Formats: sequence, structure tokens, C-alpha cells
Amino acid sequence: MAWNMVLSKVMTVLWLLTTVVTRAQSYSYLRPPKDLASKFSRDPKTISLASSDFGQLVHKTPKAVFEPCSVDDISALISFSNSLPTPFTIATRGQAHSVSGQALTRDGVVLNMTHLNYGFYGSRIVVACDGKSAWGCYADVGGEQLWIDVLNATLKHGLSPLAWTDYLYLTVGGTLSNAGINGGAFRLGPQISNVLELHVVTGKGEFVTCSPDKNSEIFYAVLGGLGQFGVITRARIPLRPAPTNSRRVHLLYSDFTAFTRDQEYIISFNERNDNSAADFLEGHLLLTQLALELSFYPTADKPRITSLVTKHGIIYVLQLVKYFDKNSEARVKQDIENLIKGFNYIPTFKFAQDEVYVDFLQRVHTAELFIDPLGLWNVPHPWLNVFVPKSRIVEFNEGVFRGIVVEQNVTSQAGLYLVYPMNRNKWDDRMSAVTPDEDIFYSVNFFNFATSGFKLAKKFQVQNQLTLQFCKDAGIEIKEYLPSKKTHQEWVEHFGPKWKLFEDRKAEFDPNRILSPGQRIFQ
Repeated sequence: MAWNMVLSKVMTVLWLLTTVVTRAQSYSYLRPPKDLASKFSRDPKTISLASSDFGQLVHKTPKAVFEPCSVDDISALISFSNSLPTPFTIATRGQAHSVSGQALTRDGVVLNMTHLNYGFYGSRIVVACDGKSAWGCYADVGGEQLWIDVLNATLKHGLSPLAWTDYLYLTVGGTLSNAGINGGAFRLGPQISNVLELHVVTGKGEFVTCSPDKNSEIFYAVLGGLGQFGVITRARIPLRPAPTNSRRVHLLYSDFTAFTRDQEYIISFNERNDNSAADFLEGHLLLTQLALELSFYPTADKPRITSLVTKHGIIYVLQLVKYFDKNSEARVKQDIENLIKGFNYIPTFKFAQDEVYVDFLQRVHTAELFIDPLGLWNVPHPWLNVFVPKSRIVEFNEGVFRGIVVEQNVTSQAGLYLVYPMNRNKWDDRMSAVTPDEDIFYSVNFFNFATSGFKLAKKFQVQNQLTLQFCKDAGIEIKEYLPSKKTHQEWVEHFGPKWKLFEDRKAEFDPNRILSPGQRIFQ
């Protein structure tokens, strides 16, 4: 009994000591140096906004939100954390368009990159043409800038970046930390393959200018590096003359093999200077359980398309786009006809329309403006994005699209399933991003909107887990894009042969492992 009392007192003392130390550590970074103190916000509304992301499925409350006025402030914040006995974690946040808490931190500090817009006099988007580089013209862009603002700034000079994402209201630093993909990647590569130079603040607080020829290790580390090695504060993006218009063609298929065969034919023409090649290729699914989005099609054709989906359960839509201006319009139309000659789509289900280049790039935002007032945009987003090897995509269709998605029959008022191929040789393997080990792989995206709330979100999450389990059981070596892993071993398997390099880069550039804790790679 006496020993029990002694042990109880010892445990109480240890608990008190732990509490004192923890509070002291917490107090130490709640009382930062004077030059940083005013940039920490603990406003309840600000904290609440920083506790969730676009997915609305994960919530983590930070101790504070840091609002920098300069790149030096970012460096000072990271250096301050590293100076403490127990450094606090830092989650870099742009638009927080992650869906699984990747932009969050519990009890750490959220670095609000968008606040840089308020700290600079003059533009953080500068267009220049030096006549020296192979590209000639480029834009120096702050990492906090939105791609839509980059587009608008460069168009004033008759120029445009080469690579895009489907949604432009994302930050430059955010997409470059992942890859930045859309239907143009088969030809021009992802956004990370279209960067000339970066400014980075590493996890040690060091400011570095880097490129393929200068400080190349950190350059390749941060591109696709999931925010693990540094904060991208500026990127130099190559530009090209901007087209004025786009021609979109939709071809409808009931046969998945024909659908993928024709897509793979299109991406075989992938040289940057091949004027006859397509500029954009994406495929998507029309499903009975999702509200059919048929705004692209003539009103008179919508009933027969709906009947087609009802008959087959799934219709596969091949979307091909070529850009043009007034001098190339006739040639582009002929190029498209030449490309699709002999394709095996359903007869009479070919549709085309022309639109302004900017309107095409803005198509997802246009949809957002339509569904947001209906309460269908700001809802939970249980998304899943995977890269599937070409050799297994037919099996994936049978097991997942027809075997899980159709059979689960989870209905929603909004959503989109994309499936389109990319060429692996357009990706630089020195970068941190990982892809399947085949020359061609498919980007498969489950963009589900839980329009009726969290119960529906749970159903979609079950569908996602069934999809991942199917791939594991079938031995389909997928790679998740925008990954969300739960265990260390899952991350090791995700990076595969790159894991050792990824781990070594972490030790070199962020030895205290303070950056991007929401990814749960090292924490």
C-alpha cells in the first residue's frame, strides 16, 4: 500500500512537470520576437477558417495563423520555430484546396500565404521577355498568386503559360507542390515540368534561388514535394503566344476499349511543336447516379443522350480540344477531322463548339458560379485521384467503374469522373512526384460532391476505400495523386524507389520536420 502511495505521488509529480514543460513550450511560441508578434493572429474566426480545407472532412485547430508581409517574414517564422527546444509545425496554406487535411496542422501555426498580397507595393506577377532564354518570355510569379491572375496578367501581353490545371483559382505554390495536371499534360507535361526557376524558403529558414542549373537538389525536391522541403515564394513560368479561341469536340462511346484506344492514339502525337496535335484531351463518364451535366450539348440532343446513358449505365465521353486564332481556324478544324478519322464512337454522337480561349480555361469556375447559389459547391468533397497503368485500365474499368461505382449506386446532385491518359516521358523523374512505371498511365479522378451532407460523404469514402482495396487485391500498382496516407509504411510504398531520396531530402532541407504536418508523412 505504501509503495502504491509513493508511486501515485511520483506519477502526479511527473504529470505536473510534463504539464509545466508543455505549457512553457506552448507559451514560448505564443510569445514570438517583437518583429514577428504582430503577424500572428489568434482571432477566433481566423483560427476557425484555418482549421478546415476544401474537403471539409478533416478538422485540425492551429495555435495561431501567421500572416506574412514579406518573404523575409516567412524565413523568420521558420527560423524562430527551429530555435525552440521543441519546434512547432508549420502548415503552408494558399487556397486550402486539399481534401484530406493536407493544409492543416493541429496545435501548430498555419502560414497564410495569401497575406503576401497585402505586404507588397507593386505586382507579384511580372512579365518579361529577355531574348536570351530558349523560351524568350516568362512570368515571375509569387507563390501565393492565383493561376487565374497569372492568366489575366500575361494575356495583357498577348502571352499565356503552357500548362494549366482544370480549376484556376488555386495558388501557384500549391499546384507546383503537387504536380498541376489537366488534359494538356500528355503533350506539355504537368505544371512542374514547366518551371524555369524558383525562390524557396527551406525548412531551415534559408532563402534559396534554384533552377535545374543552380541549387538543383532543392529545385527538384520541392516540385511535387508536397510542401515537405520548403515554401515556394516565387516561380518563373515560361510563356508562349496566347491563342484566342478553342474548338471543343465531344465523342460519345459505350465501348471502353474503343474509348481508351482512341485516346491513346491522340496522345501519340505529343511533340510540343507539332501543330497538328491536339492541345487538350480528357475523358469523363456520364452516369445514371449523377445529375447529368449536359450544358455543352444542343438542347434537341439532350433527351437522346439521356436515353443512351439510361440504356448503357455508363457512357464514356472523349473531349478533344485544339486552340486557334483567326488565321488558323480552318486548318484546326481539318486537323481535328484528320485526328478522329476512323474512331469508333457511337455514330451521330459527335458534338463540337467553338469558344474563347479564356472561357474554355474558366469552364470549371463557370460551373462553380452556377451550382454555388444552389448550395452544391460548398459541401464535403470526398475525392479520390489515382494514376492507373495503361496495362490495367480495362481491368480498372470493369472492377471499379462497372463493378463498384455502378453497383454501389451512390447518387449525388453534382460530381464528375475523369479518365484520361498521359505520357510518362513528359514528367521529370528527378522531381519528387511519383507516377506508375509505364510509358502511358491514366489519371482517374473521382470528383464527388456530397451535396446532402456528411452521410453521403461517408458513402463516397466507402466507395473510395473499395476502389483502393480492389486495386491492391488485383495487384494494380496505382499511385495516388494528392495522396492521403495514414501510416508510414503506406508512404514508403507510395514513393517506392524514391522513398530513400525523399527521406534524405527531408533530413537535408527540413531536419526538424516542421513543414506540412498535415500530409502525415513524418509526423
